Parts: sequence; C-alpha cells; structure tokens
Amino acid sequence: MDKSIKNMMKEEEQKSGWERELLEKISLGTIREQRRTRNWGIFFKSITFIYLFILLFYAIGWIDDGKMRLIDKHTALIELSGMITADNISSSADKINESLRSAFQDKNTKGVILRINSPGGSPVQAGQINDEIVRLRANYPEIPLYAVIGDICASGGYYVAVAADKIYADKASLVGSIGVLMDGFGFAGTLEKLGVERRLLTAGDNKGFLDPFSPLDSSQEAHAKVLLKEIHEQFIRVVKQGRGDRLKDLPEIFSGTVWTGQKSIDLGVVDAIGSAEYVAREIVGAEALVDFSPRDGFSDIFVKRFGQIVFNTLAQYDWMLK
Repeated sequence: MDKSIKNMMKEEEQKSGWERELLEKISLGTIREQRRTRNWGIFFKSITFIYLFILLFYAIGWIDDGKMRLIDKHTALIELSGMITADNISSSADKINESLRSAFQDKNTKGVILRINSPGGSPVQAGQINDEIVRLRANYPEIPLYAVIGDICASGGYYVAVAADKIYADKASLVGSIGVLMDGFGFAGTLEKLGVERRLLTAGDNKGFLDPFSPLDSSQEAHAKVLLKEIHEQFIRVVKQGRGDRLKDLPEIFSGTVWTGQKSIDLGVVDAIGSAEYVAREIVGAEALVDFSPRDGFSDIFVKRFGQIVFNTLAQYDWMLK
C-alpha cells in the first residue's frame, strides 16, 4: 500500500512538473509576445515621429525635393510646362499663380525664374498668369522675375513670358507665334452619305455656331474672325507693354511666326542666351535653386504615399500601440 501511495505521489509530481513546465512556457511566450508588441509599438511610433519631423522641415523650407538645405538666399524656380489649360497642374493659372505667390513671399527669395516650355494654350489662363506676374513685380520691386525658355515658348507661353523683367532662351529654342487661331473640321454632307439624319435644334440663330456638320455660315465665319482679331490685338498690346522699346518695329513680329532663340534676340523678342542655372548664378546672384513648381516632386510623393502607408500600418497595428 505504501508503495502504491508513493507511486501515485510520484505520478502526481510528474504531472505537476509537466503542468508547471507548460505554465512556464506559456508565461515566457506571453512575455515574449508583449515584448515584441512593445518593440513594434516603439518602432511605429518612431516612424511616425520621424515622418512628422520631415513634414515640419518641409513646411519651413529646410527640405526641397529630398535635399536638406540651410536657410539662405536662393533663386526660386517655377516650371511652366505643357499646354496652358485650366486642368493642367503644370501650367494652369491657379497653380502657377499659387507658386508665384509662394516664391515671392518667401523671405529668402532673391529672385524668381519662370522656366517655360509650352506651345501655348488658353489665352484666358495665360492672361491671368501675366496679370499676376505684373502684380507681384509691383508689390515686390526688390525681387526680379526672369523668364527662361526651354525647347519652345510660343503663343500663350510667350504671352506669359513678356511679363518678366527679362527673357532668356537657348540659341535653338523656338520662340514667338504671336497670333491666335481657331481650328476645327467640316463634315457637311458626310452624315447624309452614311444615311444618318442630322437633327440640330436651336433657339437663337447662332446657337449652333460653326457646327462641324452644317455648311459654313458666312456671317458666323466673319464673326469668328472678329473674335480672333480682338484677342490678337489684346495679345499684341500685352507684348508691347512687356517688351517696350526692346521690341523691333516690324510687322512680322505679330504674324504668328516662330524664330530661334538666337534670331529672337535680334528682333527684341528675347533679351539674351541663358539657362536657369546661368541666370540664378550670374544675374540673380543666388546660385541655389529652390523649386516652387506646382507638381508632384519627391517631397510631395513622399508625403502622400508614405503618409498613406503609415496611416494604414498604424490602423492595422492600432491594438499594439495602446
């Protein structure tokens, strides 16, 4: 009997040892999991902290396109590229004017360069940018603004450029096209040949103005030419105001012709040959270029994409941070 009791006690001790070992493993696992959770929490909090500091540095101008810089005098650079339209972030009046205001208001801006690479576009958008440049130059007379032409600066692009203090171009740049156009196609008779009946109902004799499926109306054509002439005269007036005595008195200037940058200098359409870097270094006297362009650069992409990643990650591991 004593032996049986001893065996039972021994078995109980073995069971107790096994249970104790299991409890120890569970406890250690829990501790490790808590430690892992805490480490992840510290990691993500650190990432968030760094992210917020990057936003702060970017906001106060210490970071531009991913490069750290000291607070110092700089030349503000704004890119105007592509067709000038209301829905183009790189050339709409709203976006370009916002960038211009930011550049002029920056206390470290010594000069502004508007680098233009545009074949033209909306005369309304170009006119609004021109007006804003004129206004800012008057409000900040100590800050010059220079236009620097890339591959092309034609029509609406040049409409914007003439508001600058001076215009620089490459010798092979295409400049000019001081004119206005209205283009389209005429399909009169096409639908009839295809067996399609055209049904155009209007209230007002000219509501179907220059309808491409109707024969060209001579009175509407004449009116379109009047509109074009009026806008062209506005363009000419703005160019003369911007260029002044530098512009040669030649009728070909306003014929819609384009010239090379070299020829444009002879005509007074452009002032000199020069790149953005040259103008910043030699003309403005502040070699450091700080980009104020209205486009998604490195910093914007980082803020948007990395910010979304951090937000999603924090949401996923929210329980770890509590």
